[in-house]
Amino acid sequence: MDGRNDGRDDGRDGPLTAGDLGVERLGRRATLVHFSSAFCAPCRATRRIVADVAALVEGVGHVEVDAESRLDLVRALGVTATPTVLVLDAGGRIVRRATGQPRRADVIVAVGLAIGG
Repeated sequence: MDGRNDGRDDGRDGPLTAGDLGVERLGRRATLVHFSSAFCAPCRATRRIVADVAALVEGVGHVEVDAESRLDLVRALGVTATPTVLVLDAGGRIVRRATGQPRRADVIVAVGLAIGG
């Protein structure tokens, strides 16, 4: 979102599904996936930022993934640090990735790109 680890190649074939993330459904227009860990202070601030943006834009979902309990997914997606935020488009494809606490404005821009705006 701010250029840190903003690659689109996640080393995984195909889009992410709700089942991959352990949720009932993804956002209708986009989904913000936030990988966190229990003792990560920036993760708490990231949770607030990502949840606020998801609530701001209709059809955008927010999924928080506990990195420690989902090592399979962490490895498959190449998540190397928390917090890491993935922005998925409506089809579950990763369109943006950022490691570290993102700025709210950067998350809004990334969501706009994901929904084609």
